[in-house]
Amino acid sequence: MLTFFPAFREKGWTAIDAGTYAKAWQRFGGSVMTHPAFVERLSDLTGIEVKYLGWFRGETIVGAIATWGRYLALSRKALKRYGKKNAFDLGNAEVILPIDPGHNVPVRFLMRYVSEMNSANVSTLKLQEESIALARPPEEFSKKSLYNQRRELRIFSEHGGTVHAVQDCSPEELAEIYATLFAKRWGFEAAARQTLPQVFSLLRPFMTGSILRMRDKPIAVQILYRVDSPRWISIEYLNGGVDPEFSEYSPGSILTFLNTHAAWEHARIEGKALRYSFGRVDRDYKMRWCRATPVYRT
Repeated sequence: MLTFFPAFREKGWTAIDAGTYAKAWQRFGGSVMTHPAFVERLSDLTGIEVKYLGWFRGETIVGAIATWGRYLALSRKALKRYGKKNAFDLGNAEVILPIDPGHNVPVRFLMRYVSEMNSANVSTLKLQEESIALARPPEEFSKKSLYNQRRELRIFSEHGGTVHAVQDCSPEELAEIYATLFAKRWGFEAAARQTLPQVFSLLRPFMTGSILRMRDKPIAVQILYRVDSPRWISIEYLNGGVDPEFSEYSPGSILTFLNTHAAWEHARIEGKALRYSFGRVDRDYKMRWCRATPVYRT
């Protein structure tokens, strides 16, 4: 209950500006959920005031956080609290706060799905019951599994299937493709459907991955956001859609194979670790591609 009082939440923290927060993120790293551009652009979209706070050792900043009231900025609970739950959807995104790994700070704002990356430098964390699913590297798959994945792709290509970058689509076109395929796959409307074109336009520089087409008809897409920290790359797999009419080609499996392998290849070229999150461990298919990883809350 003490988190209702700003003086308690902010004890030891100092108000900073957006530029200082961005510099801390670029120095210490973070995730999609805490990236300065995501915080700024999506806060502007919702009209919710964002407050940036820094933790200092002397004159040196060693940690930073972006907040909406008593919540971490952009969090699902905060959206609901402010009556903006249909403004955008980031799913159950992994939270990595930009904090110097050599320091330990208290965070009294409400957060969930905080990464193990912060487990040693945020003193107020509690282990969360749920886990998140992080993509396994290619070498953890058997030769048979890799063979089957490549075979699926070959058969798909032989029957007229093609692979296209999501960046080849306009935000409006991508929003329509995603919304249509999501509804076909799940039988209900994608979250924040009405704002998808605007959100995809705001976040276009961070969107990655491919679209599968069969004879120029979109049949599978996944919404992926990517941000680069100094020592790792974070990719958040928000959600996807598949046309069940083409299930014989396993388009969802093919697309996951293509997207994850491309991400691993790029991360290794860059010499960085990869944190490719499928969100909460809530569906069996995720564990075909991922390992369950602990997360924390406050």
